[in-house]
Amino acid sequence: MSKALPAKANLTEGPIGRNLLLFSLPVLMGNVLQSLNGTINSIWVGNYLGESAFAATSNANNIMFFLLSLVFGIGMASTILIGQSIGAGDEAQAKRVVGTSALFFTSLSIVITLIGMVFSEAILRGMSTPADAMPYATAYLRIIFLGVPFMFFYNFIMMILRGAGNAKTPFYFLLLSTVLDIVLNPVFIFGLGPLPRMETAGAALASVIAQLTALIGLLWHLYRREHFLRLTAADRHLLRFDPQIVAALVKKGIPMGLQMMIVSTSAIAIVQLVNSFGSVATAAFGAAMQISSYVQMPAMAIGGAVSTLAAQNVGAGKWDRVHKTTLLGILFNFVMTGALVGVIYLFNRQALELFLQDEAAIAIGMTINHITLWAFILFGITFVVSGVVRATGAVMIPMLTTFLALWCFRVPLAYYLGYAYGLEALWWSFPVGFGIGIVLSSAYYLWGNWRQAKMMEPAAAPGVE
Repeated sequence: MSKALPAKANLTEGPIGRNLLLFSLPVLMGNVLQSLNGTINSIWVGNYLGESAFAATSNANNIMFFLLSLVFGIGMASTILIGQSIGAGDEAQAKRVVGTSALFFTSLSIVITLIGMVFSEAILRGMSTPADAMPYATAYLRIIFLGVPFMFFYNFIMMILRGAGNAKTPFYFLLLSTVLDIVLNPVFIFGLGPLPRMETAGAALASVIAQLTALIGLLWHLYRREHFLRLTAADRHLLRFDPQIVAALVKKGIPMGLQMMIVSTSAIAIVQLVNSFGSVATAAFGAAMQISSYVQMPAMAIGGAVSTLAAQNVGAGKWDRVHKTTLLGILFNFVMTGALVGVIYLFNRQALELFLQDEAAIAIGMTINHITLWAFILFGITFVVSGVVRATGAVMIPMLTTFLALWCFRVPLAYYLGYAYGLEALWWSFPVGFGIGIVLSSAYYLWGNWRQAKMMEPAAAPGVE
């Protein structure tokens, strides 16, 4: 029989708006810190190593987003399983999920590191990375691949904690990681003191060291505080591939991972198209995407929060709270994302000048922002709705709608507009793709059968075939 779960882990009681706000704010601040990390790296590289080096890190970071997509689905499936288990008051089931997921993540990250180290240069060539950026990009990407196990496992632990209703602890250690990265960046990039000058490779090494340090600190903290989901020596039997949980992680996690891969590969396809217009266009697009990553943060934080709240309430059978969570999530997205978009429109040039020095690149970046930023409000609605739907285990239709919106509309439209009308026209593919996405996802939420979905099939009774 499971013992009582900590009260703070329970998101099935209390005011939904308050729970959503208190949970999403640490997630939002954590997302800000992660992007701030990348932004500061980009400022150092863009201002002191030049446009080619900045274009190189922009291309490499798109590959890393693709790799995070590979494990996002497994992590999200684990988060939802844990949330539903906690909502149902079943701590033993939650710890079973932690044990199997931890082994799954570790194995997958090692395989990805080995593949990435061997094929880094080939991957970059396949993206049509400009020739002048290739040496910078290859050096950066190979070191990043070495840090993949730390990065993946760190993100896995954060998602587990958030599934258990704890968004504050991940934020504190993200803060530690960010501060370390900020301090170490100039040290390794420029070779301060006895260290050699490493340029873009130094930026990558600073990130890996910062993430490894934060991972060790987070694990130490959880065991020192005796977190109820930690695995002890008595739980070592849980570090195995539990067939029931593995089946759920694969059946539900792979479609969610594929959904993120669809997003990341569509971004890579756009980068490849922009690369054909030269390094200046690539740098401008990279800077604009750095800015848009901040615009997406409220929606991503709220989407993660509604998914956790919805998962626990699905586990508790409280469907009225699930629906209210959706409506409040959409409202919060409108307010928070809309306000951020307005601020960036007011300071468009100043924001781009943080990354770019070339006037032509700044002009292109301003055009990108003018056309695309407002559409991220639509993206936010889709992200919130998808977060709630995924919390039940309904994953196939959201994946399909994402594929239709991006690969059947946005990417083909971008290539058509780019080749037919030039660089400035292709940016209109963003609002079109986001608009189609919100129509499809909202239709499924209103009329689909996602409420009947299950994350995990019940285990067979002993002696039953």
